[in-house]
Amino acid sequence: MADHLSWRIEAGTLFLQGELDRETLLGLWQQRETAMQNIAAIDVSALQRVDSAGLALLVHLRQIAQQQGAAPVFRGVTDKLHSLITLYNLQQIIVSADDTA
Repeated sequence: MADHLSWRIEAGTLFLQGELDRETLLGLWQQRETAMQNIAAIDVSALQRVDSAGLALLVHLRQIAQQQGAAPVFRGVTDKLHSLITLYNLQQIIVSADDTA
């Protein structure tokens, strides 16, 4: 297990890498307002693991972006993450760029 989460911002996309779970999300949580400025997409393709706390953070990040007037899409949603999104009935909130194409 990677036991860490890293992120970077490039050209309006927030790239997440590592594990997004209750043990690793604190750093991103603390910087969430700044991290979501001018974000049009959230790339989750490099996440190896997401738990329900991580999923809740993704929902919150999207909400922050919406409050700033954006509606970011999610890129690179894996089958496992898609299953978690479906389990929590969040398909209308966590919108995959693949679903909109």
